[in-house]
Amino acid sequence: MFEALFLLFVKHFICDFPLQANPWLYRNKGRYLHPGGIVHAGIHGIGTLLVLAPFIGSASIMYALIDMVIHYHIDWAKMNVAKHYDLQPHNSEQFWILLGFDQLLHHITYFLIVYFSFNLSLNF
Repeated sequence: MFEALFLLFVKHFICDFPLQANPWLYRNKGRYLHPGGIVHAGIHGIGTLLVLAPFIGSASIMYALIDMVIHYHIDWAKMNVAKHYDLQPHNSEQFWILLGFDQLLHHITYFLIVYFSFNLSLNF
């Protein structure tokens, strides 16, 4: 269980930072259903699938889709709050609190995914 959680945290860093370096991905996450945000969330879903598959088998598909949908909406909400209040790294300390809250929500998502995937008998 702890190995899966650790790997999800590493996956999160890789997908949220190095693999999101393209402006098309990070600039469009605030536009609902824009392909850039969907692709970014899809990358997270694929990463979750790769992490969980060795532990829980084909049930990892369901958790990957759940991660993708939740990740998409957390990012969409963060981008819209930042836009509404004009929170940017260079003009507001509140931007950093919002970014930290975004990361906290993603990590809580991973705790819940690991908890349910290892404790429910949904493995197919």
